[in-house]
Amino acid sequence: MVDSPGRITLWGIEVFLAAADERSISAAARRLGASPSAVSQQLTNLESAVGATLLQRKARPIRLTQAGEILHRRGQVILNEAAQARAELAMSHLSTLTRFSLGMIEDLEADVTPQLLTHMAGELQGCQFLLETGASHHLYDQLDARSLDVIVAAELGDAADWTEVHPVLREGFAVAAPRGMIAPDGDVLGQLQRLPLIQYTQRHYMGRLISAHLAREKLSLPHRFELDSYHSILALVGQGAGWSILTPLALMRARRFADQIDVLKLPIAPLTRTISVIARKGLLQDMPATLAANLRPILQDTIVAPAIRQHPFLASDLTLL
Repeated sequence: MVDSPGRITLWGIEVFLAAADERSISAAARRLGASPSAVSQQLTNLESAVGATLLQRKARPIRLTQAGEILHRRGQVILNEAAQARAELAMSHLSTLTRFSLGMIEDLEADVTPQLLTHMAGELQGCQFLLETGASHHLYDQLDARSLDVIVAAELGDAADWTEVHPVLREGFAVAAPRGMIAPDGDVLGQLQRLPLIQYTQRHYMGRLISAHLAREKLSLPHRFELDSYHSILALVGQGAGWSILTPLALMRARRFADQIDVLKLPIAPLTRTISVIARKGLLQDMPATLAANLRPILQDTIVAPAIRQHPFLASDLTLL
């Protein structure tokens, strides 16, 4: 027990919840983008403020005490109320919003994101924008940790009950093969099987999605390369090192290799993914839906129309939602 309680802060509660959920100081620090020493100090300050030990930090993994269990139940309610208050104050009139944190999937970084930010900046005068780009699973973690207000990312299975989801684009996967090496009017799959697959990394959800689909199709394809860069994958494909399965977004992002590759319809059952605008449910009123509405025409002009002009077969599986 501590005889001189201090102040309970929202940041202290957020740090405590992260440590309780992760069962690790270092994992909580990574989730919050803070140092382990800063997390530890915040936990000490919070325990001083409430006058009780909240975590058994010497245990591996760390465990909640009885007092910690009580605060864990109440802490999420406190943070939700604070977020709701912030949202209501900011959204009472859209022009009063002073800070907005947006996460964008890497696929949209070069072409789409600047246009979206320019549009938002024109509507939200005086608002400071924080942009973070990354893989979808990383953006979800940042949204869950409240480090981001809204993300634009690929859906990762069923939506969590704490999110609101506004789908904007469905895209089907396609084959990228070395230019002139595959006869499209022949046995495409048989020809591809004579070449190594250049696999998109299975550390990311998209790579696992592709691998799971190949397993469902009972295809075992040898691969020497497993990469997380569209540019590197298509550079290797262009050099004749193998073939790959990618999305139109990936192909448009690395379009500098367009004259070195052929893009073909996937010669197995179709595979698609959905890109959506995702936010914490009920906190930003109609802003996520408005952002999705603003994003769709940008996607149409920048991605959908050019991709279909270049590869008409994509039209069936590359659509705005």
